[in-house]
Amino acid sequence: MGAVEKLKNAAGIEGNFGTYIKPMASYTCANITLGGAGYPINLYHQQFLSFVEQMPTNVTGRISMINGLIDAVSDVVMGLVTDRTRSKYGKHRIYVLIGAIPFFFAYIMKWCSFGISGMNNMTYNFIYYLVTAFIYSTSYTMMSVPHVAMLPTIEPDYFRRTQYKMVEYMFNSVGQITSFLFMGIMLGGLNMDNPSPEHKNTYLLCGIVLAFWFVWSPILSFFTCPEPSSVTLKNKPIDWKYLFSEYYLVFKNRSFRQYFLISIFNTFRSSFYSYSDQYFIVSIADKYKHFNILNTVAGTAEFMGSPVIYFLNRYFDKRTSGLMLTPIMLVGLAINLFVTDKTPAIFLYLAAILYNFGFSGPGFAIDTIQPDITDVDELITGRRREGTIATFRSFVSKTISSFMTGILGFSLKYFGYDVKKKEPIYQSARTIFALRLNFSVMPIIFGIITLILIKSFTMNKKDHEEIQRIIKEKHNTGNVTISDEQKKRIEKIAGQKWENMWIGRRTPVTAKTSSSAVSE
Repeated sequence: MGAVEKLKNAAGIEGNFGTYIKPMASYTCANITLGGAGYPINLYHQQFLSFVEQMPTNVTGRISMINGLIDAVSDVVMGLVTDRTRSKYGKHRIYVLIGAIPFFFAYIMKWCSFGISGMNNMTYNFIYYLVTAFIYSTSYTMMSVPHVAMLPTIEPDYFRRTQYKMVEYMFNSVGQITSFLFMGIMLGGLNMDNPSPEHKNTYLLCGIVLAFWFVWSPILSFFTCPEPSSVTLKNKPIDWKYLFSEYYLVFKNRSFRQYFLISIFNTFRSSFYSYSDQYFIVSIADKYKHFNILNTVAGTAEFMGSPVIYFLNRYFDKRTSGLMLTPIMLVGLAINLFVTDKTPAIFLYLAAILYNFGFSGPGFAIDTIQPDITDVDELITGRRREGTIATFRSFVSKTISSFMTGILGFSLKYFGYDVKKKEPIYQSARTIFALRLNFSVMPIIFGIITLILIKSFTMNKKDHEEIQRIIKEKHNTGNVTISDEQKKRIEKIAGQKWENMWIGRRTPVTAKTSSSAVSE
C-alpha cells in the first residue's frame, strides 16, 4: 500500500480525493463566514461597546438580550421556511445567497455608529446598536440555519457526516485565524493598549475589510454545493395547530431531549465564560496587552484538538470526544480561579491552552450528534425535518443565552463594575468576586453537568447504522425486518413504543423491491 493510500485509509477517504473532498469543500467553504465572522465579534465587540463607545454593561446586556430573543424566534421561522421551500436550487442553499447581502452591510455597522455616539445620548446609542444587531443576526440566521439543515440532505452516511464536520472546522479556522490576525494586528499586535474612544476609526476600518472578506464564501457555496432540487416538495397547509404539532413531535424524540439538554447546559457554560472574558483580562488579570497573543494560543490549542476529535469519532462514537476532552477544559477553568493581577502571564496561557483544547470536545460532540437526531425523528414521523430539528434547539438555546447575557450585564452593573475604571485597584472586592464567579465558578458547574449528560446519551454508531438501514427498508418495502432485541434498543433511543412510530406501522408496498419483509 502506497503512502497516499495509507493516508486515505487513515482519514477514512474512499475513492479519489476529487470526488470525495470536493462536495465537502463546496458545502463547508461557507463556514469561513458562518464559523469565522462571529469570532472577532466575540473577541472584540463587547470591549468595543464598553470601552470605546463607553456603554455601561447593563445597556450592552439589554441589547444582547432583546436581540437574542428576536434572533431565537427568527431561527424557528427560518427553519419552517427552509423545510417548506420549493426551488430548483433545493430547500436550503438559496437562503445562503440571499442572506449574504444584508450581512455585508450589517457587519460594517457593528463597528461604527456613524456619529450617533457623538451625540452623547445613550438612548440613541442603544437604539442604533440594537437595530444593527438585529440586521446582523437575522441575515446570519438566513444563512446559517439552512446551511446546518442541509447536511443530512446531502450526506446520509454516519461517519462521513463527521468528516464534513472536520472539514467544516478547518474552514471555521480559516475564517477565525485570518480575521483574528488582521484585527489583532490593526488593534496593536502583541502589546495592546487598553481600548478607548481614540480607537474608533481603527475599529471601523476593521469592520469594512472583514465585511468584504466574509461575503464571498457563502456565495461560492451556493454556486458549488450539490443540493438536490425541491421543486416537487409537497407541503401541508400551515396553521397554529400544525406549528404546535411540529415542535411537539420534536420533543417526543428521546434522543433529541438528551441532545437538547447537553446543548443547553453547554450554552450556559459558554455564555458565562465568553461574556466575562474581556472584563476578566482587563480588570482582574490586568494583562490586556497579552490579549491578542492569548487568543492566538487559545485558537491554536482549539485547532490542535481537531485531529484528536476526528480519530476519536472515527474509531469510537460521537460522545467520546466530549467525554475525554471536557475534563481538560475544566482544569483550564479551575486555574483561572486563582488568577490575580500579580499572577505571572504563563498561568493565563496554560489556562487558555487547556480550556480551548478541551472545550472543542463537547462542542464537536454536540455538532456531530445533531444530523443523526434527524434520522431518529424520521423513525417517529416518517418525514425529513432537518430545519425544524435544527431550529428548535437553536430557539431555546438562543433564548437562554440571550437572557444569560442580559442578566450578566445587569449583574456586573449591580456589583459595581465601571467600564471607565479598568485596573484592578479601581474595582471593588464585590466587583472582583462577581467577575470571578461569572468567568470561572459557573462555567465549571455547567461544564460538569454537560459532561454527565454527554455520558448518558444513548445512541452510538452501531445504533445509527441500524436506524438508517430500517428507514431505507421501510421506504422501499413498506415494512422492516428487525429482531426483538434491536426493536427494544430503537424504542429506548426514540423514547417511543415501536407500534406508535412510523417505522413500526405497516404501510402498503410502494417500491419494486420484494414484499417479503416482515414488520415485527
